[in-house]
Order: sequence, then structure tokens, then C-alpha cells
Amino acid sequence: MLLDEHDRRLIDGWQRDFPIVSAPFAAIGATLGLSESDVLGRLARLQQSGALSRVGAVVRPNTVGASTLAAISVPAERLESAAEAVVAEPGVNHAYEREHAYNIWFVVTAPDAEEVAAAIARIEQRVGAPVLVLPMLRDFHIDLGFSLFGGAAVKRTAAAGGAAKVDAQDRRLLGAMEDGLDLVARPFQRVAGRLGWSESDVLARLAALVASGVVSRFGLVLRHRHFGYGANAMVVWDAPDDRLQEIAQGFAARDFVTLCYERPRREGWRYNLFTMIHGREREAALAHVEELVASAADIRDHAVLFSRRCFRQRGARLSAA
Repeated sequence: MLLDEHDRRLIDGWQRDFPIVSAPFAAIGATLGLSESDVLGRLARLQQSGALSRVGAVVRPNTVGASTLAAISVPAERLESAAEAVVAEPGVNHAYEREHAYNIWFVVTAPDAEEVAAAIARIEQRVGAPVLVLPMLRDFHIDLGFSLFGGAAVKRTAAAGGAAKVDAQDRRLLGAMEDGLDLVARPFQRVAGRLGWSESDVLARLAALVASGVVSRFGLVLRHRHFGYGANAMVVWDAPDDRLQEIAQGFAARDFVTLCYERPRREGWRYNLFTMIHGREREAALAHVEELVASAADIRDHAVLFSRRCFRQRGARLSAA
């Protein structure tokens, strides 16, 4: 779809720091010099095109329920049927084909670790192959809200000291918004109506979740491939354990690194540090990888896993968490 300057400013400006006020789209319009109806119309067109996944919360992993990254290796001729079996599991909110022997990668979210394990077991049974389970140990930078059009990017790193605990009402609120806000003038009033709360209660509790770090960002959640970001690489690293934190913090400080986190080694899987690089061209992404390699001479090995296909990309199902 064709985008004008207002679209680009809207996309770059409100992937985070979305106004948590009664009439947020009017507030955005006032900043852009647009009417409320124009902002809503632009967002509706982005959503209809598939470029905008939702306007809503990105929840920090393992603060509401439990989640894990996982991967499975299947022969090429079984990839389609295996992917269907993976996404048949309701708790799978992301699933991709990647260039590696482990060729299907996915994220499972559930109310607790026991239910995550049960979901993994069901997937193993349906696919007929073991799953590599890689829960997050530490996050150094997790934020896909980056500038697409050269606007001012704000580098966000992991919250210090861990995010605050959530209660049952927090879970209800996040579950009520898991598919994003309705594109109406008073979206938080509509959320309040579904919960039987006041709008002011919704606004106050959501603002507190953002301030505590449970919600890592609130705003436009995009599908980057629709904007020309087709060379997206998950890069995994075998970093010395005693140097991992220092190396990870250095990687996380790079503008082109959109994710950086520690995960456990497993038998047959030597990598303990994961980064994500979103790029428009494969060559540019690989050049960024070489930049990281040059910055950390004691890295023992790394592998670049470009994504090939997206089987599922949506917000985590929090209504049951």
C-alpha cells in the first residue's frame, strides 16, 4: 500500500508511548495535524492490509503466565503438515520457517510452566518429532518497536530488577485487549464495558502496567514484512558463559539489533545468546552480523537463521493466563 508522510509519522511515532487517555486517536491527530477520523481511517487501512497486527500491549515474557521459544526439525516434505500441527495448538502465537536443520520455530504461551510443557508434549505427539525447548533466561533487549522510515528511534533495554507482579485484575485487563484496541474514538471505554469497569480504572491500571515494565510497550504492533523488511535473521551465538552478559549488552546497544536474550544450551544445541536483526536486504543483514562478530572476538561460533515463511504471528493469548 502507498504511504504518505502522515502515515509514516504515525507508524514511526506510535509504536510505543501510545496516549493512554480517553480519546487517544484525537490526541495523536492533534500532534500530527490530522482529525481523529483521519487517524482512525489510516489505522483501519493499515489493519485491513495486514501491515498492522493490532494497537495494543506487548507484554514482557513470563510476567503474565509462562512462555518459551521452541523449535522442531522435520524433513522438507513434511514441513507443511508439521507447521499445521504446531499452529493447531492454541497457545502458539508465533511460528516461522527458518533456514536451519531446526526449520520450524515457534513460541508457546500458557497460564503456567506446567501447561507450557503440556502444550509442547501435544505438539511432539502430533508432529512425531522431539521439540527443542529454549525458555528465556535473561532479556537484554526485547523491542520490535523500531523506526521504519528513519524517524527518531528510542533504544529500550531490559527493565532493571524485573517487572512487577500482576494480579487477577491485571490478567483480565490484558486478556480483554489481547486482540488490540477497537478502532473507535473511545477504545478504552469499550474495554471497560467488556470488563464491567469504569474507563478511569482501565486507564489507571494500564498506565501502571506500562510503568512497571509488565507491558514493555503499548502502541502499534506491526508486521514488518509488509514494509519491505524481508531479510529477518535470528542469529544465535555460542558465547563464553563468563562473558555472556558483557557481550550481550554490547550487542543490545546496536541500533540494528531488535532482540537480544539469553537461552539455555541443550544437548546438540550449543548456542546460549540470541539476537534478532530485521533488514530489508539479506546482504545488509549479513553485514550487521559481521559487525557483531568483529566486536566480540571470543565468540566461539554463531549461526544465522533467516526466516522464510510466517505460519502465525499474533499477540499472546492472555485471556486464560
